[in-house]
Order: sequence, then C-alpha cells, then structure tokens
Amino acid sequence: MTVIAIDGPSGSGKSSLAREIAWRLGLEYLDTGAMYRALTWSMTCDRVDLTDEAAMARYARGAELEFRTGLDDRFMAVQGRPVPESAIRSVEVTANVSAVSSVPAVRARLRRAQRAIIVLARMRSGGIVVEGRDITTVVAPEAEVKVLITASEAARAVRRAVERGLPVDEVRAAIAGRDTADAAVSNFMSAADGVSVLNTSELNLEQVVEAVLDLIMFRTGLRPQTV
Repeated sequence: MTVIAIDGPSGSGKSSLAREIAWRLGLEYLDTGAMYRALTWSMTCDRVDLTDEAAMARYARGAELEFRTGLDDRFMAVQGRPVPESAIRSVEVTANVSAVSSVPAVRARLRRAQRAIIVLARMRSGGIVVEGRDITTVVAPEAEVKVLITASEAARAVRRAVERGLPVDEVRAAIAGRDTADAAVSNFMSAADGVSVLNTSELNLEQVVEAVLDLIMFRTGLRPQTV
C-alpha cells in the first residue's frame, strides 16, 4: 500500500509526472488542483459570490463531492453535476480558482475529502499518487514517498505557453500571480523533512519520471509494471 505525494508550483510539470507515475506503477491518481477547480466551476454555476468568503465557505461545507481516482475511471461531480475537464480549464475558472482556494474553510473541506480518498485508495488498491501544493506537508505527510518538484519561473512559463498556445509573457505574468496568491495559504516552495526536491528546469518529462521512479524504487521497492 503506497502513497506518493508530489508538490510543486503551477507549470512545474507535477501533473504530467503524477499521471505517468500512476500509469507505470498501476496506482490510482488524484489531482487535488482539479478538485479546487471543480468546486470553483460549481460555484460559478450556482452564482456564488466569489468575493464573499462566508458564502464560499458555506457552499464548500455543504457541497456534495464525488471524485473517482482510477486511471480508467476518473470522474468528478459536485452537487450531483458531472464536471467536464474542459470546464475546469476554462478562462473563468482559472481566473477565480485562487480566490476560492484561499478560503480556509474551503481548503479544510477539500483536505478532508482528499484524505478520505487516500484512505479508500489504500484499502482498495495498491495505492495512489497525489499531487498538488501542500500534499507532502498537510494532506499526506505520512506518504511513503514525498517529492517537491520545482522549476524556474521562466521554464514553467515556456512549458505552459507551449501547452496552451499562449504568449510566454502572458503566461509568465499569470504564473507569477498564481504563485503569489498560493503562497499566502500554502508554503508549497519549501521542502519539509523527508521531502525530496527535484528541479526540473533543464529536464524533460521522461528524465523527471525516471528520477522519481528511481526514488520510489529505493524507498518502497515498487517497480513499474511490465506491459
């Protein structure tokens, strides 16, 4: 039963890394950032005032959440509404997710949900790869493998710009703003004891994957599945 916790800032490559690690090891996968985005999308659908912290907190506390984490059965629903992947990557959600995720009651609600998902994954299968911003320190500090993925702001901007077909300068400004907003509620750029740090600025995805797989093998003995 293995939990692999991966932290990192926006554009560091942690999502691509976590999905690939989960696939190669046959584990479940949880993108905690997608949970915040799904809740943000649901709030906009229900016309919650995203400048009103009390309103967002009430909504989060009462929200019905469903998140499936199997690689072949990934699904999100909030308040009984399926959440399309395209919707949570929309300009509107991207512009508002930091406001939602900065509310302490929202973070507390989703952290409880994330911990419950991890417990169920431990019971149900071989384990889970969880990625986000405070996974190694708050959500899953007991994880067998904990990694902080970092990269320079410039490298992160280029990757995200290529991925989304946007100007690099525009993306870099957005990343800087997101870092500032997230840093107010999560110390996601400092590694705690027992957390391995990997700077990916000069590495491609396969190099990062191999480095993390080596760490996982060293810590747990878990090896990639043979196809």
